[in-house]
Amino acid sequence: MSISCLSRPAAFFVVLVFLTLLLDPCETAAAIQADRTKLSITVFFPENLSGKPAPLKALRESLVRGLASTGISLLDDSSLERFMIRHRIRNTGGLDDISALALKTEENIEAVLIFSVTLYDESSPPKLEVIARLVSTGEKPTILWMDSVALSGDDSPGILGIGLITDPAKLGEKAVGSLVRSLSNHLSGGKAEVKPVKGRYRPSIFYEAEALPPGKRYTVAVAPFFNTSDRKYAGEIMVLHFIEELVRFGGFDVVEPGVVRQKLLNLRVIMNEGISLIDADHISLALKADLVIAGKVIVYQDYAGQDGSPVVDFSALAIENKKVVWASKSYNKGDDGVFFFDRGKVNTAGGLTSYMVRSLVGEISQYEGKAGTGGSGLKFSPGPAD
Repeated sequence: MSISCLSRPAAFFVVLVFLTLLLDPCETAAAIQADRTKLSITVFFPENLSGKPAPLKALRESLVRGLASTGISLLDDSSLERFMIRHRIRNTGGLDDISALALKTEENIEAVLIFSVTLYDESSPPKLEVIARLVSTGEKPTILWMDSVALSGDDSPGILGIGLITDPAKLGEKAVGSLVRSLSNHLSGGKAEVKPVKGRYRPSIFYEAEALPPGKRYTVAVAPFFNTSDRKYAGEIMVLHFIEELVRFGGFDVVEPGVVRQKLLNLRVIMNEGISLIDADHISLALKADLVIAGKVIVYQDYAGQDGSPVVDFSALAIENKKVVWASKSYNKGDDGVFFFDRGKVNTAGGLTSYMVRSLVGEISQYEGKAGTGGSGLKFSPGPAD
């Protein structure tokens, strides 16, 4: 049948399909993606929480290239630098409400991508963890998306080490690519899948008070975690993982940490050994938060080389109206429950923390869903085995 025998709509469809087949599939997908992700953002300069020198510039350049390829409109670096100098912005690990409003009105920027490097180790095999979030500008900064990637060069060595990554730069490209795909999927309307974690990552102790009222969407502020571990910035890293998992579950409105930081400075709150009920009450009132989450990092340990296992030990609690509504204690090693050929081993403290916090947030979500059952008390997990 010739095209002339078809109706005009049908003929147009045939021609469109034919032209699509002539195009490179990747270019076609990129064009569609660009139409779906028309957004004006700026990428803040990365925050280094690794405790070591890291290639922040190279990672950011790779991230900017990846975002530009999706069709997102990016503020140029010169304009960003001038804005930061004009407003005396030194901390690039968060966005306060004043800066958010200024970016919207002065630069016509709709969102800010905040990028933190929480692990960087060039020894063989290399290790890298990055955490990123997209925060809206305007009068009330809101976390729109958040994700993290924790990689080790020997995560998937394969047969005869074919999948082993020894080049830190290649590992960086893989991590950035994963973040770009995750953000692109979010902007295209896709939903991030919350994968269940194994039972061995459940908190070893979990206390719950009286059940919270059902059907209420809680505004949550995550306060700084007190760090007693040997790892520098472990408290800041733990805060980011809690925020990530709370955002991922979607049942909470999480206050942007840059806003929390600014409020703490304004209130002159100093938490030398953790948060007090009075401090939590001040934070809650200032941020109009229903719950304040805080805690302590006891151990946050990565390892270098091929042999070893990360260890993470932390406690957390949530406070509402000067009352502790839940509290937990979590401890895990990366090789918990691993018996054969390191299958299932977690190679980074960041990856291990993600599983542990995701399991805890899952407990909290289930707990909120049990309102009206009258359940309360102390729970103990069966241990590291599934």
